[in-house]
Amino acid sequence: MSSILAHINSPKDVKALLPEQLPLLAKELRDFIIEIVATKEGHLGASLGVIELTIALHYCYNLPEDNLVWDVGHQAYPHKILTGRKDIFHTNRQLNGISGFPKRSESIYDDFGTGHSSTSISAVLGMALGTQIKGELSKNNIAVIGDASIASGMAFEGLNHAGVTDANFTVILNDNAIGIDPSVGALKNYFTKSKRGAFIGHPNIIEALNFEYLGPVDGHDIDALIENINALKKIRGPKLLHVVTTKGKGLKQAEKDQIKYHAPGKFNAETGELIPKNNDVAPPKYQEVIGETLLELYKTNDKLVTITPAMPTGSGLNELMRQYPSRTLDVGIAEQHAVTLAAGLATQNLLPICVIYSTFLQRAYDQVIHDVALQNLPVIFLIDRAGLVGRDGATHHGVFDIAYLRCIPNISIAAPSNEMDLRNLLYTASNGLDQALAIRYPRGKATMIDWKQPLKHITLNQGKKLISGTKTAVLGLGKMTIQAKKALESLNKNTSIALYDLIFVKPLDTVLLNEVFEQFTSIITIEDGTIHGGVGSAILEYAQEQNYKGKIITLGIPDEFIEHGSTDELYELCGLSVEKLTKLFLSI
Repeated sequence: MSSILAHINSPKDVKALLPEQLPLLAKELRDFIIEIVATKEGHLGASLGVIELTIALHYCYNLPEDNLVWDVGHQAYPHKILTGRKDIFHTNRQLNGISGFPKRSESIYDDFGTGHSSTSISAVLGMALGTQIKGELSKNNIAVIGDASIASGMAFEGLNHAGVTDANFTVILNDNAIGIDPSVGALKNYFTKSKRGAFIGHPNIIEALNFEYLGPVDGHDIDALIENINALKKIRGPKLLHVVTTKGKGLKQAEKDQIKYHAPGKFNAETGELIPKNNDVAPPKYQEVIGETLLELYKTNDKLVTITPAMPTGSGLNELMRQYPSRTLDVGIAEQHAVTLAAGLATQNLLPICVIYSTFLQRAYDQVIHDVALQNLPVIFLIDRAGLVGRDGATHHGVFDIAYLRCIPNISIAAPSNEMDLRNLLYTASNGLDQALAIRYPRGKATMIDWKQPLKHITLNQGKKLISGTKTAVLGLGKMTIQAKKALESLNKNTSIALYDLIFVKPLDTVLLNEVFEQFTSIITIEDGTIHGGVGSAILEYAQEQNYKGKIITLGIPDEFIEHGSTDELYELCGLSVEKLTKLFLSI
């Protein structure tokens, strides 16, 4: 390890350096992150972009006495390394290792957990008001908000409140004009003009909110950063430093292709070239299935409008956006707006399709209830990344959507187990709905190579039998149907266990369930959502209504937050791996 970084174990060590040593620390820190992420994977571009800013913040502020919050949290790799986690940074996002995001239980230097975006301003304002109430007036409270998070409505709610307080509150705007995809919207254009000096001599939007504004400042000039941060410290009340950075700074390929190098997977640390993945013919990702199916549907259905909150690349919508720009809308990090926008489109006899990660749909729960379901508007929710998502951990697992949607009237919920059923369900729904429909699907590879079959109409709210049996019925949902099928196929055709693919959570296929209740004395439900409130709970409720006397075992995500690790490791922990299911089935 290089000489300076080797001796940095806390912000006090950073503060002890001479100013002329800081650029060398920046180089060593950048090289260290590149070397680790090249083999262990993770979020690369955002952290490379804040190296100098991180060093300046640790140099100028008194941590952990001062409060510092990173938003979004994938910018925090340099912060973690400088705060005593350098020697274990190689465990980042690994099972039992450190989290890929700030985490309060992990370090005294992580003042707030920030796996989602745009929460820092509200959180740090709360900290600032809290220190003010306690009389700790010398404490600094800093929110570093970047990767397009400032454009979210919640960020502006925080700014709006902060502007009428006298709390000792600092916002560092890390302006790199990109989140995971390029930033969109009028605010992005405003900050672009601001960087070019278009508003010199005129009040800007930040000053209009009663903030002291400094900037724009080159976010890779440590001396300029230190000078401006020290100037901010002398100002009381709310203030904002506008810092301009380059995402992926210091790695040529990451600067050039900022989308791909946001989280690039494995790459050559010296050259930056991505390491090719296995080129064997394999099933597509579910996100690719969605993107290509929508392209097919758009050709014959001009009522479809697709909305995504800042995730066109991750959700497989780039080509749809290119071919149909007026009907494929990226609204930025604005989940609440995305859902209510969809509701508004539905009032105009269009069929909006809201493509959104399960974990991010949580942020628009009121809009799903109040703006879509209450008014019984036909909106299709394509819920991406449903279930356990792996190394992003507890903030990103999509395990609550079944439970939080199932209690809402006027909405149906489905979870196909393969890409053909997913395509056909989307095709059927695109031909018209009388209420909202949520279709959930997992992250990663689907199941079939020859998946692009002609689209077919299917009967809604109807499951199907996959394997016959005589004693026990396994009722699977979504990806867990495939897990159960693999486990049963390893039992050498044990005909005592049947397998059903439920497909629909709400409404349940009561015809299928009544047949199961009549034929089987024991039932096992399996899902990759939380056990409490999930499809297993729904079946237990219906079984009680029908006075079913058999035994029902519910399998799913336990009542706890599941941490980070590979999906296979997490399935094992939750009892949902093929191996664990096989052992269970053998015991029956």
